[in-house]
Amino acid sequence: MTLHGDNIRDELDPAGIPLGDVIDADVTVSAFVPLWRQRLNIFLQNKLAIASVVYLVFIFLFCFLGPHLWHSNQTDQAQALLSPQNGPPSAHNWLGTDPSGFDELGRIMFGGEYSLTLGMIAGVITIVIGTLYGMVSGFLGGFVDTFLMRMLDAFLSIPVLFLLLTLVTVFARTTTNLIAIIGVIGWFGNARIIRGDALLIKELEYSQAARAMGAGRWHIIRRHVFPNSVSNIVTVATFAVADAILFLTTLGYLGLGIPLPATDWGTMLNNASQYIANGYWWQVYPLALIFILVIVAITYVGEALRDAFEVRLLER
Repeated sequence: MTLHGDNIRDELDPAGIPLGDVIDADVTVSAFVPLWRQRLNIFLQNKLAIASVVYLVFIFLFCFLGPHLWHSNQTDQAQALLSPQNGPPSAHNWLGTDPSGFDELGRIMFGGEYSLTLGMIAGVITIVIGTLYGMVSGFLGGFVDTFLMRMLDAFLSIPVLFLLLTLVTVFARTTTNLIAIIGVIGWFGNARIIRGDALLIKELEYSQAARAMGAGRWHIIRRHVFPNSVSNIVTVATFAVADAILFLTTLGYLGLGIPLPATDWGTMLNNASQYIANGYWWQVYPLALIFILVIVAITYVGEALRDAFEVRLLER
């Protein structure tokens, strides 16, 4: 008698007495790979995403730890006026100075702290509102879905830049208001994407089975709709952060950014654009390159995270 799964074969003699011979059996057991490791492996296969993560980590360290190593005045304009204005790169000012006499390298760090922090906070607000709105609309369906989607269509019909400028003009231009304004106008497209997921997942077999077993709506959303929408949620979350940084930079470039003495990358580019014709390249090109690469890097990371959370790419 052979027992598969144990490496023991009990053979019986004609009298019915087991011999208990131990043999070596070739048993192949497939090793279980945790989901987090599978997702990590998928992410690591994207070389551009790895390079983007390295670059983003460097930029965060540059902006938040750099000022502790590169000491420069970024808040006292009276003191800055004592320095040469529009000074070229030198041993004392590696990237020169801006029109107000502030050290340009330190200014990029200082403005990056505000741009990255405000962009991330506004991006989080955007994805939270968009996810809740889209899931409720798609899962409840019927009149609720129709009403919420018509409201969303009305919001989407308004040009984003026009709405952004209007709200910034109406409300006081404070840091808190800028975060709130960018957060509440950037979720429209995200909500439509998440709604599509909810419409599809609520009709799948496991959602129908849960409903047949008496599960409530919020239980199905929490246990089935949300976990199976994580791929799209993570993707739109990264893009939301990139969009928020873009919106903030756009406002700064139009002269509606963070009020002084603080600054952001858009405000810096706006000030520098007035002097680029005079050959002051150090005020534009280094910052523009950093900003563009940040947006591109976030986009690559978002695409890699979408693949990592895609259920169809995971092993069963």
